[in-house]
Amino acid sequence: MFKIVASRARASTPHARNAILSYNVSRSGHALSSATVEAEEISGSRPAEVLNLVQGKWVGASKWNTIVDPLNGDPFIKVGEVDETGLQPFVESLASCPKHGLHNPFKAPERYLMFGDISAKAAHMLSLPKVSDFFARLIQRVSPKSYHQACAEVYVTQKFLENFCGDQVRFLARSFGVPGNHLGQQSHGFRWPYGPVAIITPFNFPLEIPVLQLMGALYMGNKPVLKVDSKVSIVMEQMLRLLHTCGLPVEDVDFINCDGKTMNKLLQEANPRMTLFTGSSRVAEKLAVDLKGRIKLEDAGFDWKILGPDVDQEDYVAWVCDQDAYACSGQKCSAQSLLFMHENWASTSLVSKLKGLAERRKLEDLTIGPVLTFTTESMMDHMKQLLEIPGSKLLFGGKPLEGHSIPPIYGAIKPTAIYVPLEEIVKDKNYELVTKEIFGPFQIITDYKSSQLPTVLDTLEKMHAHLTAAVVSNDPLFLQEVIGRSVNGTTYAGLRARTTGAPQNHWFGPSGDPRGAGIGTPEAIKLVWSCHREVIYDYGPVPNRWEIPPST
Repeated sequence: MFKIVASRARASTPHARNAILSYNVSRSGHALSSATVEAEEISGSRPAEVLNLVQGKWVGASKWNTIVDPLNGDPFIKVGEVDETGLQPFVESLASCPKHGLHNPFKAPERYLMFGDISAKAAHMLSLPKVSDFFARLIQRVSPKSYHQACAEVYVTQKFLENFCGDQVRFLARSFGVPGNHLGQQSHGFRWPYGPVAIITPFNFPLEIPVLQLMGALYMGNKPVLKVDSKVSIVMEQMLRLLHTCGLPVEDVDFINCDGKTMNKLLQEANPRMTLFTGSSRVAEKLAVDLKGRIKLEDAGFDWKILGPDVDQEDYVAWVCDQDAYACSGQKCSAQSLLFMHENWASTSLVSKLKGLAERRKLEDLTIGPVLTFTTESMMDHMKQLLEIPGSKLLFGGKPLEGHSIPPIYGAIKPTAIYVPLEEIVKDKNYELVTKEIFGPFQIITDYKSSQLPTVLDTLEKMHAHLTAAVVSNDPLFLQEVIGRSVNGTTYAGLRARTTGAPQNHWFGPSGDPRGAGIGTPEAIKLVWSCHREVIYDYGPVPNRWEIPPST
């Protein structure tokens, strides 16, 4: 796939040509050493293999887990999954990294510059159209989403890497000084690495989430072991190979494929100083206990949107609602799960427009596709339970997709919306059911009167996940009321507010939980991947004629 690099280099500047051709190491017929697969050629008859990386070497495993194509069920990827008997090399690798990390402000500071260079090279590579296309197509093969959505994931990753070129990595470790109490005394605060760390990421963003968290960990001086959901880990395996050609030392990152039980055992035995987990709330809470709190979480999000009293730009708002609820088949931790419509919006044609937009989505272009964590049966059962609530009704969808070969271990339903009256949502017997996160193309819609806004806000207060939210209004007093009485870590406000589509240029992460993790920005990287260390210099001089004082 990356054989295009040399041809594009001939058309670029001499500097770029030399930089790109320096990566050009022939391997298995590919012009670039990192490319070991062709996305379009992976199939049941030509399955791809995914290896592990430990102590600087790519290795297989005694057990191979077969991943089926989410669109047709063919066994098309073999993942070398490490079992509990194969963990020792990973334990030893993490143990080789001291608590003070691979670099810090007093140790190997040239590595900050090295990672600025790596970021620049990797960003350039991802900016090449055919390299970007390769990763977008590979993402589509394992986590089916529209080509536009897959390209957006690559684009955000590329822009993130651009953001940390040159001196930007060392700026993350910027320190500060405070004058002391006497001559020769000063206190200095530094950002310090944890040393050995672990990263666990989910299936829905196979490139963006692991790259942004991995690079953040590396920038701050840590040595990570990375585990990506085996269903999609081929994407990150290919990206790691690319990063190696861009200068990443092969010993700096370990990459493991294994099941959850084995990863839990690795965490217990290797005892990383910090673990970043992105995924389900159930697993997050278990890990928080097992790891004695040494964890940062970006767990599940049951995300809400409130449409305020000022109705405007109905078509635009409908389109954003459709994107928030159903892009990537609703498999975003920021997906719109619960829509509160002010009565002014409820009296418009918004719902009918939502229905029309949802019905445009089709499997052929993957604007709707397989759901990888819920079966069709489980989603239909959930819908039936909701429809038993008094006053609830099916607004649109509610049927399985037809004419497909999606294997039954996955889900396949049409974009679905269920109306549930607000007065029923707030009842204790219904609340847990209504606010259950369905990681698929599924949302709850309700309406409210102006006098019921306190009830809406009380409903938000009871929620456990506080990731993203949207307040769709240009009324400053309304915005002030809702934002002031809610906590979601990434909240969009204004007529164009959304819940999804977070780019690389602002914080993305939950709030209201000291374990909450962020991603993408300098603030997020410093919060998640470093801790504070204070060094107090006290050189003297000791005052003339100083004498030992009385005991105190």
